[in-house]
Amino acid sequence: MEQNTNTPPEQEPSVLDLYKSVTKDWTSFFNFLRSLWDARRREEFNQALAQETAQHVVVQEVVEPVRTNTFPWRAVLALLLGLGAQAMVEPPLRQSMISLVVYLAAIGVAFWSYRSNEWHLPTLPASWQLSDPLTLKLIPLICAVIFGSIAFVAFSEWKFTWVNTTLWLLSIFALGYSLWVRIPKPETEPARASNRWVWYGLVAALFGVVLFMRLYQLGTVPIEPFSDHAEKILDVYEITEGDTFIFFERNTGREAFQMYWTLLVLKVFGTGFSFFSLKLGTVLLGIFTVPYMYMLGKEYGNERVALFALFLFGVASWPNIIARVGLRFPLYPLFVAPTLLYLTRGLRTHNRNDFILAGLFLGLGLHGYSPFRMMPIFVGIAFLIYFLHAGTKEKRQQAVFWFLIVVVVSLFVFSPLLRYWLARPDLFGYRAFTRLGDIESPLPGPAWQIFLSNLYKGILMFNWDDGEIGTHSVTHRPALDMISAALFLLGIAFLIVRYIRQRDWRDMVLLTSIPVLIMPSVLSLAFPGENPALNRAGGASVTVFLVAAMALDGFVSSFGAELRRKVIAFSMVGVMFAGITYFNYDIAINKWGSAFSLSSWNTAEMGQVLSDFREKYGQTDTVWIVPYPFWVDTRLPGVWAGIPNRDFAMFQDRLSESLNYPAPKMFMYWNVDTETERILKELYPDGKVTRYTSAFPGKDFYIFLVEQ
Repeated sequence: MEQNTNTPPEQEPSVLDLYKSVTKDWTSFFNFLRSLWDARRREEFNQALAQETAQHVVVQEVVEPVRTNTFPWRAVLALLLGLGAQAMVEPPLRQSMISLVVYLAAIGVAFWSYRSNEWHLPTLPASWQLSDPLTLKLIPLICAVIFGSIAFVAFSEWKFTWVNTTLWLLSIFALGYSLWVRIPKPETEPARASNRWVWYGLVAALFGVVLFMRLYQLGTVPIEPFSDHAEKILDVYEITEGDTFIFFERNTGREAFQMYWTLLVLKVFGTGFSFFSLKLGTVLLGIFTVPYMYMLGKEYGNERVALFALFLFGVASWPNIIARVGLRFPLYPLFVAPTLLYLTRGLRTHNRNDFILAGLFLGLGLHGYSPFRMMPIFVGIAFLIYFLHAGTKEKRQQAVFWFLIVVVVSLFVFSPLLRYWLARPDLFGYRAFTRLGDIESPLPGPAWQIFLSNLYKGILMFNWDDGEIGTHSVTHRPALDMISAALFLLGIAFLIVRYIRQRDWRDMVLLTSIPVLIMPSVLSLAFPGENPALNRAGGASVTVFLVAAMALDGFVSSFGAELRRKVIAFSMVGVMFAGITYFNYDIAINKWGSAFSLSSWNTAEMGQVLSDFREKYGQTDTVWIVPYPFWVDTRLPGVWAGIPNRDFAMFQDRLSESLNYPAPKMFMYWNVDTETERILKELYPDGKVTRYTSAFPGKDFYIFLVEQ
């Protein structure tokens, strides 16, 4: 059913209409040529043609599901069974078979609740079907191609310079301007001001909880860096030395976004080349994802879904932990969220401008974290799903045009990295291919068997086991907290049922997104022990918590509009929110923070010893750390001391070289390294040995001081 037919503002001419208009006679052709450089004539030409090609907006009517007037006891029972089933797999219980039986019962009761008109997912927003006239502005498009081509050639040295970067940005701006159109908006009933202020207050309050969860104890959770952080800090430091790389080749290769972002953060906040700068930068990136979760909630439901999505994602331990680590991990969900938002909204409203924005974020994401390279594949799948569900030939033709817009815009944004990729494909894809193929290690079995096993484990990570990588997870527990996990699984069940009944392409896009976005983890065929990996599957967290929020909204709606039942419903939501906050705090701050500190080396304490030496003697040139297998990264103590560009390592077989340096001298070595102590005592009989007692058990180290 359709309603609200409006006439939009004047539109730019389509390519086909433009061709027909300028070729119908010679006068029209010469008028067109004059309009190319005469602004007044160009405006007159466009307005005249737009009047001939004006389109109409068609908004499809939204049909709310029928709700029962009785108390939704089936919905309550389904949720309680789901929570009980999930509780049974939480450590230390891990009762998988019993949990499976109870979960099947929960899903069965949930279907019963659905058929009884109690628990339905929120209604998807109405489709706004505007015929895209396929417009463009020719001069800005030509400028975009020229600027982009020159910039592409100028990136030949694989560095950002003022010239090539300026041309690159101008090409993106010109391309966006050439494609941008004015789109009318359907008329909506304005909300009451008082209600809006209450709503804004509620959003602000929950966002405050999110900020607390993301920023609390950031200085100490996690407490110590590891080798990857040393690499990143050195990369950031080298930017200030003129090495403005497009792709940083150190440590098997890394995209550039985090390096430049960290440099901006340390300059703005004055945090220096430090571990905290890395953590603050990535936590801010994680926080920037939260508003897009809110907008996605509105796009797939309503403002209440938006609020639930903001909270569930914002306080969740999964995105919180991968942001706190201080590496590129949160860049995956950060760019998945806006790309999915603008892609979905564009397909729903037929608004070409959304596809420009989707292409922009798609291209930016490719500069962030390598698992995002799966996102272009997902975008293609999403367009294919829409294409197969499109009811008319016109919609399919427009979908092809919109797909080309996303591709072209993203390629313009990606072009610096594309230039590097074409020149050095071996380094650009090295990290990914070490996991996918046998470059670094032979596959431990047939590839298809490993893939199916990895896929099975990847699908189960949300509710069962998140893997064995302690760097970014509390190992061998569900990736989600107990309540979010139950809501997610019930939400998936409802999503499948709704798609079967309604065949809405948006439901299929959500269902497809989860297995596709965890593929960077699943495709670790050479190292199956690295799957599941919450960092490489991080993009899926966007749709996982969106589905959970949709399920929670449907549960609240099952109570109806009667005041007493609404009080019960929102009281239950309040209890669940409190539980979700507690569970995720315990996972991220207590459990993960403690486990991380136990597995980390005390480089901060060594950095303090180094700083004390500098304060006393005025230099650090005669300070060395003697490496030992599986001990500290000898660059990290220098990072803590504000020396990001020096490796303090001096191996045992080179200790005699220290005789060439004048005293004072200081050596640090591990408490089990008796050979180093023997060599130093032979070289410096008057040296003083001190055992540094660490605040962490088993991590003491020795200091050998030579003062004369």
